[in-house]
Amino acid sequence: MLEYLKDPQAIYDASFGIVRAEADLAALPASLESVAVRMIHACGMTDIADDLRFDPGLPETAGAALKSGAPVIADCEAVAAAITRNFLPAQNEILCTLNDPRTPELAGTHTTTRSAAAVRLWETQGAIIVIGNAPTALFALLEVLDEGTAKPAAIIATPVGFVGAAESKAELARDARGVPYLTLLGRRGGSAMAAAALNAIALGTKA
Repeated sequence: MLEYLKDPQAIYDASFGIVRAEADLAALPASLESVAVRMIHACGMTDIADDLRFDPGLPETAGAALKSGAPVIADCEAVAAAITRNFLPAQNEILCTLNDPRTPELAGTHTTTRSAAAVRLWETQGAIIVIGNAPTALFALLEVLDEGTAKPAAIIATPVGFVGAAESKAELARDARGVPYLTLLGRRGGSAMAAAALNAIALGTKA
């Protein structure tokens, strides 16, 4: 028999203890600390705190929206699946239009990716947007906001990759179009990290 820690609660406690011991969170406001901890736990990289950019009021604003029943809109199914339903305070609906049958036609019409086309189907007003996969989804969201579409309650965006990821997140950090936001600069990111940020905020509503 191999010797390893098996108790779920002990693993949970040890994991978050290691994150807090190794990560430098001193520069973050208290409101973002638990969010950063869960994001670090999701990716295993304790140095991401330095690359976080955010509106300090994001947790409070997004938490209030969740409590009011606001839907969560995910850019991909991986983000939607990684959100912990039990943390949501109002049985909030989680929506993803990537596989909507209308999306491929929209992608052709706009000569873009399915991820970007799917944004055209989002009912953004008052929603919490969580983007963890596609830089083109974040670019498209910023474009529709520039076109005058209704503002969401909050944007959590950590798309990952080598083409457009750093650029899309830099644009969000430069100008979030008046929407409270959280992003991670550079190429790093992913669905697990975006969902972890949302999970931390949702869990905070039950504290």
